[in-house]
Amino acid sequence: MAIPTNIKTLLSGDVVEWARIEFKETWDAEASLKTVCAFANDLDNWGGGYIVIGVEENNGRPVYPLKGVPTDKIDFYQKSILAKCKLIRPAYMPIAEVVDYQNKKFIVLWCPGGDSRPYSSPKTMAKDNKERIHYIRKMSNTVEPSDDEEKDLFNLANRIPFDDRVNHQADISDLNITLIQNYLKEVKSSLYEKSKTGDFIEVCNDMNIICNLPEYTKPKNVGLMFFNMEPDKFFPYTQIDVVQFPEGLGGNNIIEQTFKGPIHQQLREALQYIRNSIITEKVVKHSDRPEADRFFNYPLAAIEEALSNAVYHRGYDEREPIEVRVENDKIEIVSFPGPDRSVTLEGLKSFHVSNRRYRNRRIGDFLKELHLTEGRNTGFKKILDALEANGSPKPEFETDEARSYFISRFYIHEKFQNVPKKEPKKSQKGAEKELKKGVERKKIILKLLEENPTMTQTQLTERLKLTRKQIQTDVKELRGEGILERKGSNRKGYWIVNKEL
Repeated sequence: MAIPTNIKTLLSGDVVEWARIEFKETWDAEASLKTVCAFANDLDNWGGGYIVIGVEENNGRPVYPLKGVPTDKIDFYQKSILAKCKLIRPAYMPIAEVVDYQNKKFIVLWCPGGDSRPYSSPKTMAKDNKERIHYIRKMSNTVEPSDDEEKDLFNLANRIPFDDRVNHQADISDLNITLIQNYLKEVKSSLYEKSKTGDFIEVCNDMNIICNLPEYTKPKNVGLMFFNMEPDKFFPYTQIDVVQFPEGLGGNNIIEQTFKGPIHQQLREALQYIRNSIITEKVVKHSDRPEADRFFNYPLAAIEEALSNAVYHRGYDEREPIEVRVENDKIEIVSFPGPDRSVTLEGLKSFHVSNRRYRNRRIGDFLKELHLTEGRNTGFKKILDALEANGSPKPEFETDEARSYFISRFYIHEKFQNVPKKEPKKSQKGAEKELKKGVERKKIILKLLEENPTMTQTQLTERLKLTRKQIQTDVKELRGEGILERKGSNRKGYWIVNKEL
């Protein structure tokens, strides 16, 4: 079984954070077993980690020249790894691969977060030892957990992140081998050659995108998100909507572009669209010096990072798209739900955020391999640096007490304020929406709700091919005028139309 990345990537630290990699000159069973256990517990949902044997380390970084594992030690180390890892409870086994690099051999252990947390391993290798510890990772160290951390570990039992769960409604045939091969080739994985000639099930198993039991083989959610052409069949509203309001939120002219498909593909296509259709550069020349000032209405790097983070952190079990709202003076990127409660409202306002829990650890790993997102807790800095370099105003990050949504808000560069904008090209979809406006649109909504009082706002959005914002605004106004009334809860309630418009 092969690892999903390559040793060159691990040694660089560019994709997998240093805190998730441990370098060992030799196989030390007592120390390394604790680290295997800690990665398996994956308290912060980081996606586990890697142990690279044959590399001397200094302050967590590899020391060059690399030493490698002596050829006569390879078999002994592998047998010892197998025997010692059997001491972990409940049963857990990392994926081990012998790799060649710079004419030397290394052993790489991939230790993904386990499905049966919490795990424990012996405190020592002494024969009379009976004490077991639920080891965890703290920064780059393997440590014994505090009482509170151990409680957190037990709370994680049977709480497998959504992206790592088995999808029982899908089939192995829903995974597209071409998409898988393209990904493996792009990230330079050693699995690429195997994918061209090897067994498809085995390749998927090596990538940990399926649950493979002798009698039951099903894809995991993360596999369907990246390697199925229509993930929205399994996760409704897995899409990015870029919505432009040339006349402001109250205007009738709305241009919407929707991006679907594998989540990394829709992210790239949405960013390309934003780059081509929304980002504008201004060049100001000066008579007293040859250098011109160049700046953008919005720095692309900041928008890229915010949208990538929305794809990374959104809830794929929520029937809500990611929405990029482009107004005359700002861009808002809206996703659902909001961040973990370890992110405080005060921290968001001061841009001091350290997220402890990660909703989609597997999605994050794939996106980082594709260089579509940065390491953990680095996104805010990249956004702030890009805005400062462009001379743009500070951003705003917003959520509510219930953490039900998250908004990244970017204001236009001051040199672009009050500048007449070109009329965007209207898609057919945008032209159709322009017809359904004002009173006419509200009448249609009332008629539909009178015929079907249990209809939801999401269903209205689908039926009328309108944006969620339009439906929400119209319904709010109708309720404020006493024309429309809601009885019961959002889930089990119904609408009452009190009078005609």
